Amino acid sequence: MSQMEIDRVLAQIRTLSAQVRPPALNPSAVAATGQTPGRTGDSASVSFGAVLRQGLEQVNAAQSRSSDLAAAFERGTPGVELPQVMLEMQKASVSFRAATEVRNRLVEAYREVMNMPI
Repeated sequence: MSQMEIDRVLAQIRTLSAQVRPPALNPSAVAATGQTPGRTGDSASVSFGAVLRQGLEQVNAAQSRSSDLAAAFERGTPGVELPQVMLEMQKASVSFRAATEVRNRLVEAYREVMNMPI
């Protein structure tokens, strides 16, 4: 591959990655707004507890949607199909496993900090 082709491919990759990233993580959005991720317009920081609570609420919502959709499918509700139910169940499962892994890592980090010598 020539240098021009490599540069063109690299430019395409950067363009696609900028489109995929959420606006808060997009460097061009940060440069345009002057805000850094995790900060609001008045420079107040977002607490870790609030972010964790929001994540757990999203996991709970995914579990509830999955359960409701499965119950609707079992009742034979029109418009609810098996692939749709299975997809929601997998989304809920993945989000729950991710939350469990976050919990495990937090517990591990807490234990490590508590075992540090003073």
